[in-house]
Amino acid sequence: MTLSAQDTASTGTHPMRLGFIGTGDITRAMVRGLAGQGHQILISPRNATIAAALAAEIPGVSIASNEEVVAGSDVVFLCLLARVAVDVVPGLPFRTDHRVISVMVDAPLDKLRHLCAPATDIALTIPLPPIAKGGCPLPVYPASPTLEALFGARNPVITLESETALAAHLAVSGISATMLDQLLTAAGWLAGHTGDPASAEAYVAAMIRAYLPERATGGELAGALRNLSTEGGVNATLRAAMARAKADMVKGLDGFSARLGLDKTAQGKG
Repeated sequence: MTLSAQDTASTGTHPMRLGFIGTGDITRAMVRGLAGQGHQILISPRNATIAAALAAEIPGVSIASNEEVVAGSDVVFLCLLARVAVDVVPGLPFRTDHRVISVMVDAPLDKLRHLCAPATDIALTIPLPPIAKGGCPLPVYPASPTLEALFGARNPVITLESETALAAHLAVSGISATMLDQLLTAAGWLAGHTGDPASAEAYVAAMIRAYLPERATGGELAGALRNLSTEGGVNATLRAAMARAKADMVKGLDGFSARLGLDKTAQGKG
């Protein structure tokens, strides 16, 4: 696994011709994350409301048919549900020089190569809504210099060795709602004692943010936890009281194995 990201605010890349097939929340976030870089961006009108809003909001964004999006782009992002893609993508005018980036992690690479033929430069990634502002981790398989060039300056790009590893990253992305739910529970408890819900939420969010490294490398999270493990302290005491939650999380993650094609005996070999 390779983790790479520049620390500059600008990509430093030449403007590209980009196309998005499918216009949902993730497309909206990705296009906003590309704003101001001079790219020519074509988006499909699948969600007319989002497409119209992006075209009005961001210079260089235009709405076009699926065929026009592919024909007028050098990089094509597939942002559809996999079951929809099998009806939408075949027959689109892909070229051998197209670079295709799919956010449809439930559409395997072999299937995409068939759908997007004759294009062969195809990668899978998992963008999350925070990509609109930056700081969003982007696991990708296989390596994609194009994804790195477009988003790597503001988002850590994690190059993986297999589709199985990518599926595991998708599973772990599911902890986001769980963590936010825990923070909201704590903020609600605090507000019950202070009578100020807004300040309670601000305090909890800022407190957790302060402990998280901007771009964690090996051992930083464990180090932060050690610093909060003073015996008898409030952190160590509450952690012990909630110890069973760790097993519940692992059980929940293991529950994705069949759905995502994960095999614990072949991690990293998928």
